[in-house]
Amino acid sequence: MASSTADTTTLLHEARSGDRGASDLLFGRLYDELRVLARARLRAQPPGVTLDTTGLVHEAYLRLIDRARVTPADRAHLFALAARAMRYVLLDRARARMRHKRGGPGGPIPFDAVQVAADERAAELLAMDEALERLRGQSERLAQVVEYRFFGGLTYEEVAEATGRSVASVERDWMRARTWLYRAMQEGGAGAVRPLGEAGRTPGPAMGA
Repeated sequence: MASSTADTTTLLHEARSGDRGASDLLFGRLYDELRVLARARLRAQPPGVTLDTTGLVHEAYLRLIDRARVTPADRAHLFALAARAMRYVLLDRARARMRHKRGGPGGPIPFDAVQVAADERAAELLAMDEALERLRGQSERLAQVVEYRFFGGLTYEEVAEATGRSVASVERDWMRARTWLYRAMQEGGAGAVRPLGEAGRTPGPAMGA
């Protein structure tokens, strides 16, 4: 059983060995670290400045891990958890913005999460997240690539390292997932979207490469 005082490298080894408690502790540390980093960055910038999710994920990694003791597989596992933690940090910010728009408590949104490209895109981010969960129901593999790339800001090479696939395979999965998500967000419900594998062309994707 993982201890809450265990160092991050030990937790990584335990998590990769299948210890769910170690994985949960490690995820919690990443999530907390990303929130702290985001809050500090936002306070140092003028209103409206966008934060770089890639930079935050990598900074959290560097602050948490002893690189002399971590293997490439451990590094990949940590980046995978960091990408998921960043997803929840981003969604927390978007939900806070939506509550504010609906007439929630007045005043500025606390600097407790990441500011996305623009706060007015919060609804779009939440819609994309819902579409991502529908995609996960059809392909865990494609949903995983989106989480790593879009929310974690990982490069194709880092996603390949985290998943054990080739860079070319990751690039193909990313393009396929982007197309499906664009169609899902444009057409609105899960029943309106063709299942993966069906023919059909779609206009440009909703997410940047």
